[in-house]
Amino acid sequence: MPRLAPSSPLNGFRQEFDRLEITEITDLALVSIASPQGREAELASAVSGAYGIALPPVGSSVEADAGEPRFLGLQPGQCFALFERQDEGPVDIIARKLSDAGYYTDQSDSWAVLRVSGTRCREALERICPLDLHPQTFVTGAVARTVMEHLGVIIFRDGEDSFLLLSARSSAPSFLHAVVTSAKNIQ
Repeated sequence: MPRLAPSSPLNGFRQEFDRLEITEITDLALVSIASPQGREAELASAVSGAYGIALPPVGSSVEADAGEPRFLGLQPGQCFALFERQDEGPVDIIARKLSDAGYYTDQSDSWAVLRVSGTRCREALERICPLDLHPQTFVTGAVARTVMEHLGVIIFRDGEDSFLLLSARSSAPSFLHAVVTSAKNIQ
C-alpha cells in the first residue's frame, strides 16, 4: 500500500539577507496539551514527574533535558510541546510520558514554521510585529500569540538573535511574503 509523504508548506524556504536569515523549519513536532477542566494540578504533576520541570506560565517556556520537549506556555490550562520529529507519532511520545493527565493533539503539520535569525532579526520583525521584542522585555524563552500582517502568529524567542514564528499552514505563502518583505525593507 502506498504511504503518504509529508510535504513542506514553504518548500524548504531559506534566504539570507544582510546579517539576517529566514529558514523554514520542518523537523519539529508540535503537540497541543490541554488539561481537563478541574484537573490542572494533575497535568502539572504529570509533567513534573515525567520531565522534572514545572509547566511554564503563560508567555514563557521551559525545556526539559536535552532531546526532550520544550513546553510553550500559551494560555492557562494549555501549552504546546515542541521537539524534534521522530519516527513515532508525536502524540504517542507525549501520552507515553503523561498518560491520561491531559488532552493531546498533534499540531505538527498544521503550522508553517520560520526561524528568523541573525543580528538584524529584531529590525525585520519590529516592522510587522506589534510586540516589544527588546531583549530585556522579550527574553530568550519568551513566547506569545500575536498578529503579523493580519495573520495569527506564535512567536518564540529561541536564542539570543533567533525567533521561531509559527503561523497557520493554510496561509503559509502570505506569511512568508510578509516576513521576507519586512526583511528586504531593512536593507
